[in-house]
Amino acid sequence: MAPPGEFFLVFIESLGWLRSSIKTLCLSVCHQLREMPVNSLEKPWTVDPSEVAERRDLRDSRLVFSIDPRGCEDVDDTLSVHKLPNRRLELGVHIADVTHFVKEGSLTDLEARSRATTYYLADRRYDMLPAILSADLCSLLGGADRYAMSVLWELDAESLEVQEVWYGRTLIRSSYQLHYELAQALLNGEQVEVAELANLGPQEKGSKLAQLTEALEMLTHVARHLRAKRDRGGALELEGVEVGAQLDEERNITALVPRQPLEVHETVAECMIYANHWVARKIQEAFPNQALLRCHPPPQQELFNQLVDTAKAKGFTIDTRSNKALAASLDRAVDPQDPLVNRLFRMMATTAMSQALYFSTGAHPQDQYYHYGLALDRYTHFTSPIRRYADIVVHRLLTAALHMQRGVVSGKAPASNKEVEEMAHHVNSKNRAAQAAQMRSTALFQCLFFRERDPQTDPCCVADAVVYSIRDNGVLVFIPEYGVRGPVYLKNKEGLVVVAGQDGSCDWQGGTVRKYPDRITTTSSCGTSTFKLFDHITVRISVHSSTCHADRLNLEVISNKPHHSAKSQQPSPQGRSQLVKEVVRQNEEALAQEKTARRPKLSKEEREFRQSKTPSLYSILEEIRELALMDLERQTQY
Repeated sequence: MAPPGEFFLVFIESLGWLRSSIKTLCLSVCHQLREMPVNSLEKPWTVDPSEVAERRDLRDSRLVFSIDPRGCEDVDDTLSVHKLPNRRLELGVHIADVTHFVKEGSLTDLEARSRATTYYLADRRYDMLPAILSADLCSLLGGADRYAMSVLWELDAESLEVQEVWYGRTLIRSSYQLHYELAQALLNGEQVEVAELANLGPQEKGSKLAQLTEALEMLTHVARHLRAKRDRGGALELEGVEVGAQLDEERNITALVPRQPLEVHETVAECMIYANHWVARKIQEAFPNQALLRCHPPPQQELFNQLVDTAKAKGFTIDTRSNKALAASLDRAVDPQDPLVNRLFRMMATTAMSQALYFSTGAHPQDQYYHYGLALDRYTHFTSPIRRYADIVVHRLLTAALHMQRGVVSGKAPASNKEVEEMAHHVNSKNRAAQAAQMRSTALFQCLFFRERDPQTDPCCVADAVVYSIRDNGVLVFIPEYGVRGPVYLKNKEGLVVVAGQDGSCDWQGGTVRKYPDRITTTSSCGTSTFKLFDHITVRISVHSSTCHADRLNLEVISNKPHHSAKSQQPSPQGRSQLVKEVVRQNEEALAQEKTARRPKLSKEEREFRQSKTPSLYSILEEIRELALMDLERQTQY
């Protein structure tokens, strides 16, 4: 074994490599920062007159507005709808023109390509683009002049069929930055305050509010037509545990809130789907062998077995031969007494779905372009270039297609089929990684939330759960309050089984367990207990810790009857929100003294540009320096 002195010399030599790497990294960051535009009080950003001449100016001719989650900063998309003089309706989807700022081959582009997507975790996010772009100059904020890529459709006023479509670069100014709940309240005719109208007089305020409400109503009318058209083609309405993110002032996620279904959600989604579909048609027709599209392959039929068997046990028939048949049968599988039944059917259908993937049109035959879930022959991603690199690629393809249509010779030819396919594989891989990270982050916060609680006394650890699958030695349940799914064992390793008493309370006794298609029974000397599909039971949630694996939630049945807490009978909009807030609070309290003692106070610049609460490069190097000064003889004792 080498003496400690040699280890120290090797360590010192390695610092030379570290110093070189840090220097290279800093130079790269400096060069990338030079690519960024400036927008400050001393030097505010303004639109370029040459861009005004090249773009279609919609600032004064269209009422443009955005509808996003509350507190959203990276506004990718805005909408417009109004009546034309020729008595047609014009629907407009306006998307942030990221490619104006992110030039192909630039350092910013290479970094965005490497990341491929924005990572959303339970308490924070990691942006694909720098904040000056994602939260400022590319974000279509209310009252600000912004560059956009737009699609405008002229629709017949009666049939709403497309008469003409226009694609191109535009200059817009969003008049209203609405959140979903506010937009829905306006549609419902409720008396609500719109921030942009707060300082207007009563007459002008009433006029503008009526104009905005009329636009929202027209938009809803068009979206209903678009949805009905896709429904006739077999579009699926699937279900997942979707949560919205609440951001703090530093753009970190501070809470997760399960999304409550509103019609305005579908309205915005339909407009985005429509834009993605029409852009996919445009770039595929212009570049038949090198367009980046997104397909959703049909699922394997055997993956529907659990859904079909579960529905059959409840008295419903699920037809999985096509997306249209599946959609129709899911619509019929409704239990008027328990809305969670249909929700669970749709969750099981979602689980059976194949993964949607990006691909190059030159690598697959045209019959494989189909998007099974959306029932569209061609589809791509165009509407979120701030957070998805695939959309940036599509924007460049659309720009090239428009140049080709006008006979403009661009300086660089579009990527080849091989290059686009390699890009598709890269983005697909990064998307899977982002989804896995998000799921693990949520699971981690769930464990952190329950780990500090006493499951025997804390009411937060007791919740209502719904049985949705039968297994040989237990059941699978869904807990709406926390969005948790997991197993509940009715037989343990010692051979004991769960037996329910007259009042529903459960106990472990010696006995046997027997599985049926729609139920599972446990039998002991005290009698037989039955747990059926879609029964509501009460479970206790605790954390199982292991030295070999990550912590996981443990679900234990404590009653075969529903939990009668009011908040647990329906999906709570605050369940995960409170969970994450509590974990964040506990973590901040535990680290407050350590942060004060060990870390220097962050400057304004550090607070503004950092994205997550991780140690800085400076603090890491300080720790290395401190290690180098430690007593080596003392270190060798351990």
